[in-house]
Amino acid sequence: MARILVVDDDKDIIEVVKYVALKDGHLVLEAANGREGLERATTQQPDVIILDIMMPEMDGYTLNNRLLSDPATQNIPVIILTAKGRMREAFLPATNVRAYMDKPFEPTALQEQIQTVLAEKTRR
Repeated sequence: MARILVVDDDKDIIEVVKYVALKDGHLVLEAANGREGLERATTQQPDVIILDIMMPEMDGYTLNNRLLSDPATQNIPVIILTAKGRMREAFLPATNVRAYMDKPFEPTALQEQIQTVLAEKTRR
C-alpha cells in the first residue's frame, strides 16, 4: 500500500484519483491548493504526488520547484495532471516528474501510471 498525495483544486478530479488509487489499496491524501500540498508532502512524505498545475495560492509549477529544493521531498515522484499541455516544457528539467497526463484522462491510464511509478520507485 502506497500513500498517494493528490494536489488539485477540482473536487471531481480528486474523487476520480481516489477511486483509482483505492482500487489498488492505496491510501489517498488530499490537498486543495499548492500551499496545502507542500505542507502535506513535507509532513506526510507520500510515495507519489499527483499534481495539478493551475491552482489557487500556489500553482503546481511553483510547488514542484519547492519540492525539488527540499532534500526531504526532492525524490518523491510526481505525476502531472493538467489541462495545460503546453506547460510540459516548464517541467522538463524537473528530475522528479515521472509522467504527464492531460485532462480529461482515462482512469485506467492513471492507474497504469501510478503502478509504473511505484514499481520504478521500488527498483531504485
